[in-house]
Amino acid sequence: MTRISFYVLGNADPQARYQLICKLAEKAIGVGQKVHIHGDEDAELEALSRELWRFRPLSFVAHRVLPTDYLAGSDDDDPVLLSTGTPPVDRNLLINLALEVPPFFSRFERTLEVVNEQTEVQIAGRKRYRFYQQRGYPLQHHKM
Repeated sequence: MTRISFYVLGNADPQARYQLICKLAEKAIGVGQKVHIHGDEDAELEALSRELWRFRPLSFVAHRVLPTDYLAGSDDDDPVLLSTGTPPVDRNLLINLALEVPPFFSRFERTLEVVNEQTEVQIAGRKRYRFYQQRGYPLQHHKM
């Protein structure tokens, strides 16, 4: 069963949210996990991609932004993939930026939800929390 972890930031700064996502992705690939970051909008994923390039001066998180209509294939080797569409099947960690629960979340060993105090993000995060809770998924909560 997929383990769900919520990371809750005590501010409304979208940049702080992106930086935490970068740190979580870097940590995950450091232990050999393949990460899929799912979002609602291409522009948001492009902004996160830029942050993955520069969030730590002496670090690099290899990643690629996939088009929504991407068909999984043999070129899915990047440790971190970002997409608004369905992820390749070889991923074991999902970081969800979308406002809704992705329909494919249960394919992953773990799903990370990063929530801050932006009104829309916070309300949607609470809704997702209830969704997972009502279905009996093991939940962890990390206040950052």
